[in-house]
Amino acid sequence: MAPVGGKRVKKCSVSGEEIVSPSAVQISRIMRSDDANFAGNVHGGTVLKMIEEAGAIISSRHCNSQKGETCVTVLARVERTDFLSPMCIGEVAHVSAEITYTSKHSVEVQVTVVSEDILTGARRMTNKAALWYVPISLKNVDKVLEVPPLVYTRKEQEEEGRKRYEAQKLERMETKWKNGEIMQPSINPGPYTVGYSQSTLIHLVGPSDCTLHGFVRGGVTMKLMDEVAGIVAARHCKTNIVTASVDAINFHDKIRRGCVITISGRMSFTSNKSMEIEVLVDADPVALHPQERFRAASAFVTYVSLSKEGKTLPVPQLLVETEEEKKRFEEGKVRYLQMKAKRQAQIDAVAQK
Repeated sequence: MAPVGGKRVKKCSVSGEEIVSPSAVQISRIMRSDDANFAGNVHGGTVLKMIEEAGAIISSRHCNSQKGETCVTVLARVERTDFLSPMCIGEVAHVSAEITYTSKHSVEVQVTVVSEDILTGARRMTNKAALWYVPISLKNVDKVLEVPPLVYTRKEQEEEGRKRYEAQKLERMETKWKNGEIMQPSINPGPYTVGYSQSTLIHLVGPSDCTLHGFVRGGVTMKLMDEVAGIVAARHCKTNIVTASVDAINFHDKIRRGCVITISGRMSFTSNKSMEIEVLVDADPVALHPQERFRAASAFVTYVSLSKEGKTLPVPQLLVETEEEKKRFEEGKVRYLQMKAKRQAQIDAVAQK
């Protein structure tokens, strides 16, 4: 990267073209035993938390790059994230973040994760993610501030970013409208049914979970969501499981310190070699804040089943019983086929070059 007017020029991870960026962030950490499951694979939630931390650093830095009211950024949305390769204990995760688009009140951050074997020096990309952040005032947590504009080297970059912004904004609204349902426990569910693997985790939000504002960090929420989804997947197939992808995560409202959060997960769809888990996060302010229980976040997480040798195993098919379960299964099938077609189109595009 070469300095340009006190800033730096680098290639955009979306378009491959150059943009002028006020900074870039890279954080690195060796993966320890408490980051992984019993098979030595690093939890997807651990990687998601590192991704969010890098995004929070660069977006907060950008939003405070000009004179004005001091702010910190909060995570509003994470686009679909694919886990390209499992990460293992002893490897070093290098997480790099860059800003690729700014609207009046939001920042898009692109993040890549590379795993390094420190014994051989071999590196491989394990994740790519896009996150959206919103700046809020340190003086008034309900006040959303304006974002300093990003300087682009080409007009097309701004236009492409605006299209991504409008698309995620529309999807966020559609998801929020659908998020009124509460997961109810099943009585004496049979194996491979939705109720059999459905799981819930309850967590009291403490100071270590929170930002300077006293709100839960997005990475903490994502890690808890991945843990619950992993439990659901393991209960369903009873093998080693790893995160394959996370569909867009929408953060509908901020969670305050002192809240009790309930993270619920249930199987929504299975293909021959993958399973989709719907995860919902509800927050109960209890006695600290005069607010009713609310839906804070939601997402779909896809897992695959692995053998002891790390090879993909067939997934037991989900037995759907109610009309609602059948509806969710068909919706999951549509998402699965759409993503499968998208991946094939990307492979065909690369082959034609």
